[in-house]
Amino acid sequence: MRTISLVSAFALAVATVAVPATAQAPLNPSAAAGVHTDLPRVAHPSHYTISITPDAKALTFTGTSSVDLEVTEATPALTLHALDLKIATATLTPAGGAAMPVTVTMDAKSQTATFTAAAPLKPGKYRLDTSYSGIINTQANGLFALDYPDKVTGKEVRGLFTQFEAPDARRFAPMFDEPIYKATFDLSATVPATQMAVSNMPIAKEEQLAGGMKRVTFGTSPKMSSYLLFFGLGDWERITKEAAPGVQAGIVAPKGSGEQARFALDELAPLIPYYSEYFGQPYPLPKIDNIAAPGQSQFFSAMENWGAILTFERILLNDPAITSAAARQNIVTTQAHEVAHQWFGNLVTMAWWEDLWLNEGFASWMETKATAHFHPDWFPLLERVNGRDAAMGLDGFKTTHPIVQEIKTVDETNQAFDAITYQKGEAVISMLEAFAGENVWRDGLRAYMRDHKFGNTRSKDLWQAIEKAGAPGLTAIATDFTTKPGIPLVKVTGMTCKKGVSTLTLQQSEFSVDRKDEVAAKPQQWKVPLIVSAGSGEPVRTILDGGKATVTVNGCGPIVINAGQLGYYRSLYTPQMLTSLKKAMPTLQPVDQMGLVADNLALSSSGYQPYGPAFDLLAAIPGNANPVVLGNAFGDFVGAWRVLDKDPAAQKKLYGKVASTYKPRLMALGFEPKADEPLRDADLRSTLIAGFGTMGDADVVAEARRRFAMLASNPKALDGPLKTTWLNIVARNATKADWEAIKAMAAASNSAVERQFLYTLLGRPADASLAKAARELALTDAPGKTTSAAMIVASAGLHPDETYDFALANREKIESLVDAQSRVTFIASLGGQSNDPAMIEKLKAFKATVPAEAARPVDRVIGVLTEKARTRPQFIKGLTDWQNAKGK
Repeated sequence: MRTISLVSAFALAVATVAVPATAQAPLNPSAAAGVHTDLPRVAHPSHYTISITPDAKALTFTGTSSVDLEVTEATPALTLHALDLKIATATLTPAGGAAMPVTVTMDAKSQTATFTAAAPLKPGKYRLDTSYSGIINTQANGLFALDYPDKVTGKEVRGLFTQFEAPDARRFAPMFDEPIYKATFDLSATVPATQMAVSNMPIAKEEQLAGGMKRVTFGTSPKMSSYLLFFGLGDWERITKEAAPGVQAGIVAPKGSGEQARFALDELAPLIPYYSEYFGQPYPLPKIDNIAAPGQSQFFSAMENWGAILTFERILLNDPAITSAAARQNIVTTQAHEVAHQWFGNLVTMAWWEDLWLNEGFASWMETKATAHFHPDWFPLLERVNGRDAAMGLDGFKTTHPIVQEIKTVDETNQAFDAITYQKGEAVISMLEAFAGENVWRDGLRAYMRDHKFGNTRSKDLWQAIEKAGAPGLTAIATDFTTKPGIPLVKVTGMTCKKGVSTLTLQQSEFSVDRKDEVAAKPQQWKVPLIVSAGSGEPVRTILDGGKATVTVNGCGPIVINAGQLGYYRSLYTPQMLTSLKKAMPTLQPVDQMGLVADNLALSSSGYQPYGPAFDLLAAIPGNANPVVLGNAFGDFVGAWRVLDKDPAAQKKLYGKVASTYKPRLMALGFEPKADEPLRDADLRSTLIAGFGTMGDADVVAEARRRFAMLASNPKALDGPLKTTWLNIVARNATKADWEAIKAMAAASNSAVERQFLYTLLGRPADASLAKAARELALTDAPGKTTSAAMIVASAGLHPDETYDFALANREKIESLVDAQSRVTFIASLGGQSNDPAMIEKLKAFKATVPAEAARPVDRVIGVLTEKARTRPQFIKGLTDWQNAKGK
């Protein structure tokens, strides 16, 4: 699953297939030992036969389910998960025996249904049959509906989809809805004859019924966890190509999408042979579809259902009228992430959600590796620095958690989808791969896949496989970084260079944002793999195992103690070393340029050093730097400019510095996209235009207004990869007339993606009255059920206090606009950009209204705002002092 972060970390105060025999193996009791469960561990399923009849108009469905299961010890009843289901009938049939009625007891709090027979059940095989009804949601929980404009007629149409991760398959049928309970699935559906039905497997049989209906029966799935089941239905079209012998790749999209799906399909198909070879296991299904859902979620952007990935249309289809360079890259990386899950997560699945990172961290890591393989000119490996820094933005607070965390409730499961699981997971994996070596690492992964396919694992199973492949000592390092929260701090306490050899004295501590005194007195200790380099010399690899160490490296500098930025730790240098690094900055590797800036800004913000050295390093990034590096550095300066919002003179001075370095790069790129230009140049153009637009650059704002005015005579005047960029600038500076014009454009658009974008723009004006109008519009039916939340988020960008108050005043309506998984996170995050210390008390009051197990997102925002209140004045002083000292 690709998730969407709602809480910012304020770094700067800113057809049937034959199923292998192994797939039929029952639940392994030893594998389940010690694994959490909400259910009595007295039975397990082997096969489900589910048939549903959805009524899309009424937003209800009926269903029947037969579960083949085995009772492993005598029990008075069977308990399965069930939520928002009304079970009409239920019978239990022992193997070779007669059906017997059972009574059904529903428990909404535990989300279970208990089936009790007249006499206790003996060990053996049974079949549980139920008939039931359920609801079709309007947010992405269980079976849900999305309304969108037909691309040809503009008529409102409705599609149905499912989203089951983590705990929502139980909304579709009574199930053993935990990852360790794997089973095969037979799914059929009675649906309108004119619509396309899609599931994990190809259609095995299709029968025409009376009344314009048909019954679609899909092939039997491989053995899999319940959360990977998928069903979709709508007025769709599908384009395909061969991905591998016997495997068809397809993109399913709303009718009229046509060639908009071609780019995604061409990127999807090669992933199957690439991952099959890398993991040493062939893709086990006959098809891989990616289904475009014309809506959005505040919780996730794509889901890895086996053979039937669900991705929201805005990050799957390539519409030349609106798709930006960044969006094209996101199509590739999102698919790479979800297809990686077909192995890491689907073929081999974590036993319980505490090891969710075995799915998400590895999919994030493989997404980057695959993108680097197919598109090295996009410099995707550089993005790992940003991912690592995003994770550290959470991990430096006392509200953090280890990668492998204790999870017992549904609320705790939903909170596990965060930057620690994804980005810290990816960063730690990258570090461990560097420690083991690429070949040993891959060999270990292949053995892991081979030995555990169609089964469940825990983290230790992976470490054992890697060590056995030839990486002794890896388990100890991996255990440290996955079971301990927080971030190591590696400090250089001394350096000498004699006869071309540098000698470094290093000391390990712990980096923290909001508990520095505590960690200084008693820091955690990790076994930290180091890669130390001096200039162009060969890096030195060593392990810093707590305390102090001495490292020698050939060369006298510049010294980088996290060369390649593959280590998950902050690096604190001496002032003299920072001076050397500043001079060498233009010649350092791009990845080290990014890592050094990120580390030093964080260290300065958290009080480990003055701000001057961090700004020196940032300013030392040259105007001709790698486009990814340059875009990041420019973004840091734009963020700093925003923090100076109460000091126009200081803002003007900083703008002058920024413009002198970055405006020439924008002018060289030009305002118009160029044919066949590198994607990263196109993306940098957009980044620079957007940033200068934020800072009110006269040339950029005038150009945005000129182009917007052209829409009056030519509605397609802005079409192209920069459409969203120019319109964002217009929206920020919108007048009432501009706002009304954007609103009219949104209502008239036949593109679901464009409509969502335009409605969201209405929340972005700096004008408080227009932002208020957008919030009020979001509570009407006009934007659409899944767009309103995005409008409210947009309003919080420049008006966080007013938006938060509005959300609380309309809490019930607001919560209905958001997936169940993210309701608490969503409301708390709206106040996250506030600069008013009073917001902290508001959030504390809000926290008192939510269950204790759901409160972590609120605590995170409170922690960020508390630290922000302390550091924001220091940042402003540090920045202005630096500008004054440099005469900038």
